[in-house]
Amino acid sequence: MSCLTTAPPPSWRRSCVFLFALAAAACGGHPTDSSGSNPTRPTLNPTYRATGHMAAGDVFVHLFDWKWTDIATECENVLGPAGFKAVQVSPPQEHSITPTFDWSERYQPVSYSIALSRSGTGTEFADMVTRCKAVGVGIIVDAVINHMTNFPSPGVGSNGTAYTKYNYPGLYTQNDFHAPCPITNYQSAANVQDCELFSLPDLNTGKPSVRQKIADYLTMLVNLGVAGFRIDAAKHIQQVELDSIIALVNWAAVGAGKPLPYFYLEVIGSSGEAVTTHDYFGEGYDTGGAADITEFTFVGVGDKFRNVGGQHISQLNPTGTPGNRFSEGAWGLMPTDKAVVFLQNHDTQHNCGLSYRDGDVFRLANVWMLAQPYGYPSILSSFAFNCPSGNSMGPPSDAGGHTIDLICSSSLETATIGEWVCEHRDPAILNMVAFRRVVAGSDINHWFDDGANAIAFSRGNLGFVAINLEATTLAQTVATNLPAGTYCDRLTGGVVAAACAGTTVIVDVSGNVQLNLSPMTAIAIDAATKN
Repeated sequence: MSCLTTAPPPSWRRSCVFLFALAAAACGGHPTDSSGSNPTRPTLNPTYRATGHMAAGDVFVHLFDWKWTDIATECENVLGPAGFKAVQVSPPQEHSITPTFDWSERYQPVSYSIALSRSGTGTEFADMVTRCKAVGVGIIVDAVINHMTNFPSPGVGSNGTAYTKYNYPGLYTQNDFHAPCPITNYQSAANVQDCELFSLPDLNTGKPSVRQKIADYLTMLVNLGVAGFRIDAAKHIQQVELDSIIALVNWAAVGAGKPLPYFYLEVIGSSGEAVTTHDYFGEGYDTGGAADITEFTFVGVGDKFRNVGGQHISQLNPTGTPGNRFSEGAWGLMPTDKAVVFLQNHDTQHNCGLSYRDGDVFRLANVWMLAQPYGYPSILSSFAFNCPSGNSMGPPSDAGGHTIDLICSSSLETATIGEWVCEHRDPAILNMVAFRRVVAGSDINHWFDDGANAIAFSRGNLGFVAINLEATTLAQTVATNLPAGTYCDRLTGGVVAAACAGTTVIVDVSGNVQLNLSPMTAIAIDAATKN
């Protein structure tokens, strides 16, 4: 352990096994087996504590490639009042500048300075953090720490730093990277974690100096008031080495009297691969923290709403028959208190699946995601582009690649190419954030479906949702678990000045609701909308 640069406080003693693994990683390598030949890689104890976001009914939004000034205003005017827990922002570090100003340039770091990026200045970033925090909205930074940049090389970053692929003045030299090799074999953990993703220079996080520089970057952001981090490409960072970085950040936060930051990790789990989501369950645990993980399988819900291959939304019944059930076991999902879920993110939106282009189908899918209890939901708010022909397109910008001020499309249906869509502002999404918080901790019960594309269910005795994806009106008496009374539909405005702003829903003395739901619409009522 002599090569470790930072020692843990005595109160956080680690197991001998963990110390052995970390020591090997810290010295720039991995332990070998007793024969000294076939290398084995350190593993992380999967014991974890829940972050608590799922249990609290929290929701966060990803304002993809938005400017810092626009995010600050959005926190004050939209996100805070709606009850969003946090906003994920694009990587704030200095980044490469590609000839066509692709969105991916933000994921190619040049330095860890936040003085100037496509989203604005360091001063604007700090102001955004402060203003969002003041209205109860935390900032989750997308942290790109697996690699640096490969294009253009040589190049000059967004803050004027000249660099080449393996040389970043004052930060990293070629000795700080793994030996160049392509990722070609997902059955090999070494290939996945020690080689170059899309030929991006892969940082050697086995070196303590590299881990410390990364931790210093994250700690600087914590000291500015950032609430947490998404770790980009976490699957490509050896799990014990990543845990060491998180430990450094957690120790620094405690030393400064600050709360431990939230982490969630981008790990795409696929069957039969050497690196799995389970390998990362224990991140942060030994230093008192926790980390959620992306559950990409959840994206498949979009196919139910789009009726791909004859699928339909009645197959989302949590207690349905095999093939017609949505549950952790049926779908092979990670535990609900570990999962960050989404219908699309900034990467998967380029797969041309469910998106704003689907209009009401997209709205209803989001109603379902926010009404059901699984995971910690993330809402992507992006910009309009042609898919797939325009997949590399960056955010709305001027001719010099400078992101322009926010002007939202008036609706999902009217969004034009190169315009901010602002999906999160749609009432079907925005008004469901409060619903999820009200019904947090309750189960799904009193399930109804028509065998195809109309469903309804209660959440405990606190809420009720009905979704009609059919082409005809749903006229149906449906049992709920709600107390009798008059409720105001959240999706059409909820309660305003002690009256229903939109649709009134009656729950009779038997707990039944008489639905008369138009095609491609939904209703959502809860204890807080009882009038």
